[in-house]
Amino acid sequence: MTLLWKRLVVLSVIGCLAVSSAHAEDTKFLGPSWKKEPEDLILPIHSPEQEAILTCEASGVPSPQYRWSLNGTLIDLHGDERRRLSGGNLIITSLERDQDSGVYQCTASNTQGTILSQRATLQFAYLESFKMQTRSAVNVREGQGVVLLCGTPLHSGELTFTWVFNEYPHFVQQDSRRFISQETGNLYIAKVEPSDVGNYTCVVNNTITKERVFSSPTPLVLRNDGAMGEYEPKIELHFPDTIPAAKGSTLKLECFALGNPVPKISWRRTSDVSFPNKVKLKNSNAILEIPSFQQEDTGTYECIAENSRGKNALFIHLEVFYRMQTTMTDKSLSIEENLFWECKANGKPKPSYSWLKNGETLISEGRVQIENGALSISSLNLSDGGMYQCVAENKHGIIYSSAELMVLASAPSFSQNPLSRVLKARSGCDVSLDCRPHASPRAISLLCDANKLSINFRISLFPNGTLKIANVTKRDGGTYTCIAKNQFGTASTTGRLIITEPTRISQGPSSTEITVGESIVLPCQVTADPALDVAFSWAFNGQPIDFHQDADHFERSFSGDLMIRNIQLNHGGKYVCLIDTDVESLSTDAILVVKGPPSPPDLVVVEEVTDSTAQLSWSPGQDNGSPITGYVIQARTPFTVGWQAVDTVPEVINGNTLTATVVGLNAWVEYEFRVLASNSVGMGEPSPPSTKIRTEDAMPDTAPTDVGGGGGTKSELVITWEPVPEELQNGEGFGYIIAFRPVGMVTWTRAVISAPSVTRYVFRNDTIPPFSPFNIKVGAFNNRGEGPFSSIATVFSAEEVPRVAPERVSAKSLSAADIEVTWELIASTPERVLGYEVVYWEDDTKPDTVGKVRITGNYTAVNVSGLQGNTQYYLAVCAFNTAGTGPHPLRM
Repeated sequence: MTLLWKRLVVLSVIGCLAVSSAHAEDTKFLGPSWKKEPEDLILPIHSPEQEAILTCEASGVPSPQYRWSLNGTLIDLHGDERRRLSGGNLIITSLERDQDSGVYQCTASNTQGTILSQRATLQFAYLESFKMQTRSAVNVREGQGVVLLCGTPLHSGELTFTWVFNEYPHFVQQDSRRFISQETGNLYIAKVEPSDVGNYTCVVNNTITKERVFSSPTPLVLRNDGAMGEYEPKIELHFPDTIPAAKGSTLKLECFALGNPVPKISWRRTSDVSFPNKVKLKNSNAILEIPSFQQEDTGTYECIAENSRGKNALFIHLEVFYRMQTTMTDKSLSIEENLFWECKANGKPKPSYSWLKNGETLISEGRVQIENGALSISSLNLSDGGMYQCVAENKHGIIYSSAELMVLASAPSFSQNPLSRVLKARSGCDVSLDCRPHASPRAISLLCDANKLSINFRISLFPNGTLKIANVTKRDGGTYTCIAKNQFGTASTTGRLIITEPTRISQGPSSTEITVGESIVLPCQVTADPALDVAFSWAFNGQPIDFHQDADHFERSFSGDLMIRNIQLNHGGKYVCLIDTDVESLSTDAILVVKGPPSPPDLVVVEEVTDSTAQLSWSPGQDNGSPITGYVIQARTPFTVGWQAVDTVPEVINGNTLTATVVGLNAWVEYEFRVLASNSVGMGEPSPPSTKIRTEDAMPDTAPTDVGGGGGTKSELVITWEPVPEELQNGEGFGYIIAFRPVGMVTWTRAVISAPSVTRYVFRNDTIPPFSPFNIKVGAFNNRGEGPFSSIATVFSAEEVPRVAPERVSAKSLSAADIEVTWELIASTPERVLGYEVVYWEDDTKPDTVGKVRITGNYTAVNVSGLQGNTQYYLAVCAFNTAGTGPHPLRM
């Protein structure tokens, strides 16, 4: 195809860089291609209703039609009651072994061509009976080896062999002395013993039909001319010198020897390469099994049979053969072009090749040449179109690879790929206009025109139709037309080229620092040609900003500026403003450093602990734009409310220090620590807590407080105190030591209480004088020893109640609800009097009506209020002290 570009009108416009590109329309291949091909079948015939289904399915437009052949002869399905098509599948009923066995092949055809399927074999499994004739006895000497022949009957399908000894179901058990070959069916006895004498019957099983047949028994008889002497092994199971095995298959090799003593079987590779783990030895090493046979398993193997008289060996070479595989791809070419198709199949041995067109064999002659599997056809014409198949064949099989050849012939057309109506290019850049018509074949003539575009050092026209203009200027703007012509016709396409001024960034963002929580505007302003459409976008750390999802923080103005509100630490990084126009893309960027409080320190470790100190270390977190100036350590125990700052050494921890010793801790308390970092912005979040640790125990260093007491009953000394909190007990086994002595005495009496929560101790002794002063103190102890005592306090022992009642008790009414009660002070009594108590009541039978008025001090009168009017009251007055009240005689 020949192309002509012409410039029709020169326009004075401004524009941008543009590349116009067009592609030939896709070629659609409609010939048949295989989806399912027939596969080998081997079937048992169980009943007349049984069917055989040979699959065949191809795609194509129009839908393919199918035919089948058997042993190379086309099957005529008209009037055939046993064979029919279902889609492309061939279904055979009322199967007959003689008529239906053979090689089948499917053919698929439509208007585009014909292809042949892979060949498939249909076989019928069967097992005929043994010829029932008497078998001659086998006479052997004791110690001699023997082979009993099975004589397998006619069959099809895989067989397995067993042997019956004397009577069914007593089967021969295989061991190092006896072996049943699954290749020959024969029974091998390496060394005959007297227990082997009897009748032997070969049993053959067909694994497909499940049939089983029995041979006539073969008698095994011992000769009476003496036992056989020892002799070297003799290998009776032979195999070919070379065995080809399919890649991926399971290979089984059998090797067994006769001999006296019974030979031992072993295997090795002559290359001295050890067997991989997948290799299995079975039946006393008589069977070597190699699963999933691969290239590395090839080589020479040696079977060795050995006894005390000598040894024997057989060699076998294993080769891998590859099932052939080959592929072809469809081709579409214009008329008069040349075709070259190469067909390569990877198979071993190397395959031979032939070619088919629409199911018919191609002959190498004239324009068609076939050489070493490659097909070439020169100067294609429309009749060359169709379905082609490469046929590769070796002794292991035959494969077919299919492809369609489409020969194209059409006038030029730009319907699928016209030039863009408007093309924009930036002044000073290079412009490429691609002219890609769909046409077959290429044009053979050139359209001439007075306005034909002149070719010069800036303007180049390439054979593929591309027009390139270097370093475009405004004068290059205008309308351009590409004209294409071949023998079938002419077509053209036109586009307008606009040259624009370059876009410039008038204001871009600048790198800056900002503090967490603040807001900022990153500008992005451009000066652009009015003919251009300008679009702005922003990227953050290489990822486009989603203004909908991140609307809480990011907002873009119409002019292109980026507003960031309530900036967070994770907003620090590189921001890029991307400016896209019709002809070019520009960008400008800035680094935004967000300063904030430091990130939490990490890996807080307690490295050493005593009863009052803990040495800590930690790793610094991110400084978040401002250097770390210091650290604070906090601690938490089960006895504190939340986290609390602790004293450290050094007292002030600067930002370069990553270790410190916490001091002033309580002994025998479980602590956990955390570290907070600070910088010029503020204090950061705390680190994760350290592992919980317990300080070492120590003697108590805190004495009980509020030591006091007194009161109680006669002959008691009551001592009280405020207990020591658990966090100050410093260890296990905590308790109290109570010490007391009469005032003026030197010797202390001690008592021990082993309960940390007790707050009172009572000393009882009849010799204690009432209300006698005592010096008291209370100390603490634990398993580590005694701690300090409290300050000495003075308390009094219990006193006795007054023994004398006041005299001259009288009462007078002051009103309906008030009376005045008077008495004389008790002049002298050994018991202390703290005050007086008036008790009154209405009726002796009603104790709930009793009332009391108590007055402390040396008073002789008291008013009783709240009484009922016109009511007779009984009353009494008594003295009281800490031991209680004295006697109170009744008064009316």
